[in-house]
Amino acid sequence: MAFGNLAVNVLADPELCQGIKDFSNWPTIPQLYINGQLVGGSDIMTDMYQKGELQKMLGA
Repeated sequence: MAFGNLAVNVLADPELCQGIKDFSNWPTIPQLYINGQLVGGSDIMTDMYQKGELQKMLGA
């Protein structure tokens, strides 16, 4: 199932916020998914961006 680009403010709903943490087994938000796979949180995204890895994953 493909959704394209989807942004959801899970912080607006405490149940949804906890649900996404439980689903991913990842304790923090925001979470970045690429092609349905969890990449990580903001610290990982920042590190990947600084190394140029995130751009490669996104085809940019």
